Amino acid sequence: MNSKQALQTFGRSGNPMFSNKTFSETVIEGQIEQMTLQGTVNKVGISLLLVLLTASFTWNQYFSYGASAITGYLWGGMIVGFIFAMITIFKKTWAGVTAPAYAIAKGFALGGISAMYEAQFGGITIQAVTLTFGTLFSLLFAYKTGIIKPDENFRLMLFAATFGIFITYLVNLIMGFFGASIGFIHSNGTFGILFSLAVVAIAALNLVLDFDYIEQGAEQRAPKYLEWYGAFSLMVTLIWLYLEILRLLSKIRSR
Repeated sequence: MNSKQALQTFGRSGNPMFSNKTFSETVIEGQIEQMTLQGTVNKVGISLLLVLLTASFTWNQYFSYGASAITGYLWGGMIVGFIFAMITIFKKTWAGVTAPAYAIAKGFALGGISAMYEAQFGGITIQAVTLTFGTLFSLLFAYKTGIIKPDENFRLMLFAATFGIFITYLVNLIMGFFGASIGFIHSNGTFGILFSLAVVAIAALNLVLDFDYIEQGAEQRAPKYLEWYGAFSLMVTLIWLYLEILRLLSKIRSR
């Protein structure tokens, strides 16, 4: 399979929510309501607010009543969030309902995860949040000014790297059922930190591809509901980036 075939098969974005057909199959000539950049930005803002609200709840529960008080919210948020993510991917027209539901569910999980990291490494959450949004706006600036141009080779390279990370994590998950793991994923040694740095970089660069595909959707006059789908896809990448930054900072601070 050459590079063009790979891109046609898997899409040009490392984000699995976007493929070459995400927007092209759904353009409707003469439709009244069309996808816009501003509309997508507004929905990203709403999604972030929903995540913040539910994350704050779980955070407060943890520091008020302990870890046992958030177990249901943590695992429930992860499972329900995954279910709504799958529904959104396969039923894009439902994104106006499933994308906010995904944000609410993931907020419960993120609040619990963040609280547990914070209890062990004081101040790590604000550091991770600051780095996540700093990375977001820096890459948005780099994309809009043309410093980073997501050409075909860039997309293919990033897809391969993202897929490689997914396989590594999947193998580690399967090994966990047998009491084993891939050591460097959780190690705070030099190789473990370098691995986390690489994952953070790859997650961050996926944001560039998300920007590009959202912009393409607006330019191609995609249906209005894809604003929610675009916001959902960007949130998936942003949450991944935040969690990887948390992991990286915890490794550095535990040395």
